[in-house]
Amino acid sequence: MHKHVEWDDPGAAGVLRYYADHPQDYPEPHVGSIVSALFRGFTVRVRVEARVDETSIGEVVALIAADNGRRKQSVGDLAMGDTVRLPDASRAMEPHHPEAEDDDERD
Repeated sequence: MHKHVEWDDPGAAGVLRYYADHPQDYPEPHVGSIVSALFRGFTVRVRVEARVDETSIGEVVALIAADNGRRKQSVGDLAMGDTVRLPDASRAMEPHHPEAEDDDERD
């Protein structure tokens, strides 16, 4: 069973918005892809296990702080390993974190 998530609006970082002018270049996710979204200001990476109606279903494999790139084990009620549904309209481009650390920060 998947966990229901209210994804943040990706705004200007939205994948569909980014590819609006070049839809032929849009990389549709497939099983094994890693896709990203925003949740409570964090970047969430999801490994796609299935695709249904322009929605990826998969496991949360990373939770990354937007301000410094540090990784977390959980954010609110969303945690590493949770299975979630991620609509293409909620997908977001990831920000670059020059100060990101490799070590995970645990809650």
